Amino acid sequence: MSGRAIIITGGFGALGRVVATGFAAQGDRVARIDFAPAAPDSLPGGIDLAGVDLTDAAAVDKAVAAVTSQLGGIDVLVNIAGGFTWETLEDGAISTWERMFAMNVRSTATITKAALPALRQSAAGRVINIGAGAAIQAAAGMGAYAATKAGVHRLTEALAAELGGSTITVNAILPSIIDTPANRADMPDADYSQWVQPEAIAEVIRFLASPASRAITGALIPVTRGGA
Repeated sequence: MSGRAIIITGGFGALGRVVATGFAAQGDRVARIDFAPAAPDSLPGGIDLAGVDLTDAAAVDKAVAAVTSQLGGIDVLVNIAGGFTWETLEDGAISTWERMFAMNVRSTATITKAALPALRQSAAGRVINIGAGAAIQAAAGMGAYAATKAGVHRLTEALAAELGGSTITVNAILPSIIDTPANRADMPDADYSQWVQPEAIAEVIRFLASPASRAITGALIPVTRGGA
């Protein structure tokens, strides 16, 4: 299944770059889309679209049209873009909930809707979302984040049902804490050995994008094992 057209949102981040590199290494054509103003590195043979606000439907439509034109279609959409905050309801702001909804749910729904016409033209379209293990049982201070990642879970299930008669599958992976430089900086005293490696997540994503996953749709798949 090499040579497919892949979109990765949040493609300039720690996880997005690993996922993009993995797809490119197996011969896929990758478009990285990100809100950041510039890519931190280059992906040989890939396309980078910087400064894209995934909550803006017009901007997303333009980005998807550019990818479709340059790559000849869309076979796989990987929705990594999102945000996190720790804030209690008592001491926090209601605007935090609105911001988390925009970053986690609206961004995923907006680009997925825009990509669906092209995905329907694929012989085996795939939508792969990033949910969160923390959305299954929310801890203190995780309300806004967990609620909006739970929204991604419900979006995944609903869209899988909507597309049940098509060639498109829709699934989500639910990582625990991902071993990234940002998370290490935020939690310097944590046991990093128990965190999930980005490459491990990328492997699960590549499986869900492969023909071997054709019978799986609407699944919420925990990815929680640490180690390289």
